[in-house]
Amino acid sequence: MYLKQRAIVSAALSGAALIACAFCSAQQATPSGSSAQPGPNGFLNTPGQNMNGMHIYLWAGLKSHGEGQHDYPQWLADWSKILTAHGAVVDGAFHPPSADDLEHTDVLVIYKGDAAYLGGNSPGGNSKSAIEAFVKRGGGIVSLHDSLCGPDPVYFATLVGGAKHHGDVNYTLDAPVPYTIVDKTNPIMEGMSDFTLWDEAFFTLTWAENPKVHVLATTVVADTPSAGSHKGEVAPQIWTYEHALPGGQPARAFVWMQGHIYANFSNYQIQQMLLRAIAWAGKHPLSELVDYKAPASTPRPVSSAKP
Repeated sequence: MYLKQRAIVSAALSGAALIACAFCSAQQATPSGSSAQPGPNGFLNTPGQNMNGMHIYLWAGLKSHGEGQHDYPQWLADWSKILTAHGAVVDGAFHPPSADDLEHTDVLVIYKGDAAYLGGNSPGGNSKSAIEAFVKRGGGIVSLHDSLCGPDPVYFATLVGGAKHHGDVNYTLDAPVPYTIVDKTNPIMEGMSDFTLWDEAFFTLTWAENPKVHVLATTVVADTPSAGSHKGEVAPQIWTYEHALPGGQPARAFVWMQGHIYANFSNYQIQQMLLRAIAWAGKHPLSELVDYKAPASTPRPVSSAKP
């Protein structure tokens, strides 16, 4: 069993290293014969990347839970490509972002279990102070699923509007999550209708009080063993939060509580919502990512020289 566990961890870390290398290669290595040139802020203008786009940092975690659930590494791989194709400049990692990582970032998107455990011993430095400084200068946060779980929900709620206390049984596990869109006029929810996902819902969260969150969608808590007496309650699942930390600039956060089932990231309504929400959190036009059209590529000249 010990050897099997070591093999699993080794495989996960190998996958993390491969993705991290891909990011490094994209920003640091110019392929032979490439026309890539340094772009804004000194980043390499990788072919196919819109270097004038908003800068997004993806903070992911290692795989947890069962097959098809909490697939944080797959999300990092998939959404780095999706967001690049939609005109963003993307960076990311499996470790908390450092101050350097966030220096030119518009939006921090988090899909990592218990990311609200912010400490001072992260590889990039003190992640708590780095994220606080990022939010104080107006940086946006998008929190997905259980990223807002941690030991101090009161604190993390000051960043994203609401948070879950780690260890509390306040979830439904695998169950229907029927959405009621309570603010259909909000542009983030454009074109969205009431529908049901098979996923996991959270309830009895700790909420920020001043200001409060703006709820975009709720669900009725399903009747599952973990729901207990909370079955039938109406609980917010999607919201926005506009606030300012003491001494800081106005900042935005968006929370989508689902993502337990990874396939739900491919739901058309969810994907369009997330693209609009990321742009909104970064104070960019909401249609910037959704409507982005890559310029037509210039055919590479064919050499007539004989080998």
